[in-house]
Amino acid sequence: MEFERGRPVALDGERLGLVELLERAGAVYGRKYLLGTSMARPIIARAQVEIARQVGATHLAHGCTGKGNDQVRFELTYAALAPDLPVIAPWREWNIRSREDALAYAAEHQVPVVATREKIYSRDANLWHVSHEGGPLEDPAHEPGSDLFLLTKSPEEASARPEYVTIGFHEGYPVSVNGQELDPVELIAALNTIGGAHGIGRIDLVEDRLVGMKSRGIYETPGGTLLYAAHSELEQLTLDRRTLSLKDMVAPRYADLVYEGRWWTTEREAMDALVNTTQRRVTGSVRLKLYRGNVSIAGRWSANSLYDERFVTFGEDDVYEQSDAAGFIRLFGLSSRVAALKAQEATLAPTLAAAD
Repeated sequence: MEFERGRPVALDGERLGLVELLERAGAVYGRKYLLGTSMARPIIARAQVEIARQVGATHLAHGCTGKGNDQVRFELTYAALAPDLPVIAPWREWNIRSREDALAYAAEHQVPVVATREKIYSRDANLWHVSHEGGPLEDPAHEPGSDLFLLTKSPEEASARPEYVTIGFHEGYPVSVNGQELDPVELIAALNTIGGAHGIGRIDLVEDRLVGMKSRGIYETPGGTLLYAAHSELEQLTLDRRTLSLKDMVAPRYADLVYEGRWWTTEREAMDALVNTTQRRVTGSVRLKLYRGNVSIAGRWSANSLYDERFVTFGEDDVYEQSDAAGFIRLFGLSSRVAALKAQEATLAPTLAAAD
């Protein structure tokens, strides 16, 4: 099937994938990466399978290199959804050994591509982000030039005046920007524009690929960066300490799952169920202050807030009896106290024996 004919189907699937990921905001790979490419691949591969079934295709194919993560992500989806269809992977099977070879093949067969020999970056763009790899970026000591970036202004060139933006959530889903309700696609587009104008969402990451090697990528995720910051702050306001700790344990494992393309698994469904439960309370709004590449919290509100000023005030109150803390501290520190007493007894035992 021609690429252009398949594009709308893939994009519809990508929108669904974006919604699913937003629900679970908090999964970060390599301490920085918001998984823009990773989350798109299973969705695109699913669309491929759907098209293949519609037209009666006998094979599935992808253009991923034999060195990267994407070949795994595509083929794990194929295996889960179309185990009967063989896979064609030209980079592994044909005489294509470099991006230059791939460009030559595209030119010979009139396949439209954006990359050129002069700007040979490997780029991936979707509703969530833009990634940049290859070319001069393969040297981790190389600082990318300003002409590399597509979604974000340089912080030095951003406005000298801060901007405030308020993001509303319902059960963990982002639903509004500055009081205006938006569907997920409109919401991400709006936040990308706002965040990008202030130089927010750029990361430079040396990451561990699934196949074992380290690689270097530049990512632009302005809207996602704002969402992560706001969502995390709203969770801090509405969830108790142990639930937050549990979610913090699950988040990196969820990130690994998405990064490795293991989307169509029972493991993912189980973690989704856990996350869905935690998000029932995460309804409210967070106000962010944006200034030259930085995001700070400027306010948060929720009907489900666990913050109660009556209990935490340093002023006079009638809801908390401070003397109660003495008993709590004694019990909370009991194990330490017992261990110290035992150590004292062990130290004194030889002295007492000698005295006898």
